[in-house]
Amino acid sequence: MKTSDLLAKKSAHTEMGLQEQELPTYFAATPGWTQDGPRIVKTYNFKNYYETLAFVNAIAYTIHEEDHHPELVVTYNRCVIKFDTHTVNGGKGGISENDFICAAKIDVIFTQTFG
Repeated sequence: MKTSDLLAKKSAHTEMGLQEQELPTYFAATPGWTQDGPRIVKTYNFKNYYETLAFVNAIAYTIHEEDHHPELVVTYNRCVIKFDTHTVNGGKGGISENDFICAAKIDVIFTQTFG
């Protein structure tokens, strides 16, 4: 799995989560993302609140188009993004390929805008 593979995909409704042994391959394609229980998480740092909100607005379109909505924790100079897929594991939630597809796309937005 490469980042380009994830960027070429679109999120789709799924009830299939990733197996634990599959996760290292996906994390290798999305540097900086980590596992926090049944979700993947990354913190983005900014100079000020304006940049933080600009980032949130910049990712809004992608999140909407992928129909895969993360939990966002927005503070003065930081945005923490947490992805999980609520339909996997019998509705208990977990990590799916959709989480990594969106993570890769958000990383590109950050790099192009703030990197």
